[in-house]
Amino acid sequence: MKIAVIGTGYVGLVSGTCYAETGNTVTCVDIDERKVKRLQQGEIPIFERGLEEIFERNVKQERLFFTTSLAEGIKDAKIIMLALPTPPGGDGAADLKYVLGVAEQIGPLLTDYTVIVNKSTVPVGTAELVREKVLKGAKVEFDVVSNPEFLREGLAVEDFMKPERVIIGTQSQRAAKIMENLYAPFTRQGNPLIFMDERSSELTKYAANAFLATKITFMNEIANLCEKLGADVDLIRKGMGTDSRIGKRFLFAGIGFGGSCFPKDVQALVKSSQDVQYNFEILNAVMSVNGKQKTKLIGSMKKYFGSLKGKTIAIWGLAFKPETDDIREASSLYNIQELLNEGANVQVHDPEASENVKAIYGDRIQYFDNQYDVMSGADGLLIATEWSVYRSPDFDKMKKLMKNPVIFDGRNLYGLENIAELGFTYFSIGRKMIKK
Repeated sequence: MKIAVIGTGYVGLVSGTCYAETGNTVTCVDIDERKVKRLQQGEIPIFERGLEEIFERNVKQERLFFTTSLAEGIKDAKIIMLALPTPPGGDGAADLKYVLGVAEQIGPLLTDYTVIVNKSTVPVGTAELVREKVLKGAKVEFDVVSNPEFLREGLAVEDFMKPERVIIGTQSQRAAKIMENLYAPFTRQGNPLIFMDERSSELTKYAANAFLATKITFMNEIANLCEKLGADVDLIRKGMGTDSRIGKRFLFAGIGFGGSCFPKDVQALVKSSQDVQYNFEILNAVMSVNGKQKTKLIGSMKKYFGSLKGKTIAIWGLAFKPETDDIREASSLYNIQELLNEGANVQVHDPEASENVKAIYGDRIQYFDNQYDVMSGADGLLIATEWSVYRSPDFDKMKKLMKNPVIFDGRNLYGLENIAELGFTYFSIGRKMIKK
């Protein structure tokens, strides 16, 4: 099957490459000439585990192509995937200008029946808006389908190739059959292909992400209460997680969630609710709590040091989560800004995301390629991302490099008994403070 994917961001590039991996001929379209040229030369602009191998294979076997021409990209395509950004506007609503702009351009270019698929995360009713835009110039039949993605950054290729479920929003039997054929290689082991109407499909994506964000936030609230009551959130997590009704995932307390999905999607769902005069009180609380949680450890630092002015704080981790270079809404950025506002010196390390942070902060902070060099002369260490390389470090080496052996752990990486024996002062989330 010939497929066009419009947009080569995170969703578009992963999706297009994975569709090609199952034998489809895929052309990815993007208006960014520099990015397209890099892709044509075999350079991948994002870090995603497992993507490079299948990208190279499908380019070599001439199943994966890149162009800046929309007309060239969608020529003879049976399916056109819209994988375009929907950033939050000033009022929190998802901005549909890219999706609707491309939809309007597509109409006059269609030469035969085509299925136009929304892969972007979009508000309820977007499929109808896309249909209206395409219809303005279309002279052939087409259908608009909602097919939201549920990819986890760092595990996106695995998630795409072996999805837990695939959601297809359409009321067209013709489009449903084509989508069923498209996903047959991905669901052959029995993973459910769930069909529903377009509006329900659009809301399913928002509901799923909002629920996971709520689950994380609830545990952060429990963690904050633990600190007041002298309880241990890690033990509570284990006690809760063994309940099959709750499950083990998304119960880890920390310094808030970030990324390209949860913050944006929660905000957009709240705005959609407001538009129909519904007050989504839980999600309003989620946004409020998460905003405060991100810089929670700055308060611990100020209490410990008295003043942060002139202090040198090392940071381990810049990406919003491990196994990605994505820093969108990352807790590290909020902490860096607060530290700079307080007059502190900031030194940072991340296995993949340093260049993205440098594009924001330039020479206002220092960047290190080695996770230990970043601690040279540091008054304290803040852990903002739970990369595996930070889980079993050389603590003796750390103590020798640091002016002061104090760790502010935003991801609860270390056991309390172990850290106490090592001679560190240790602040974490929802657990007792350890004094050296």
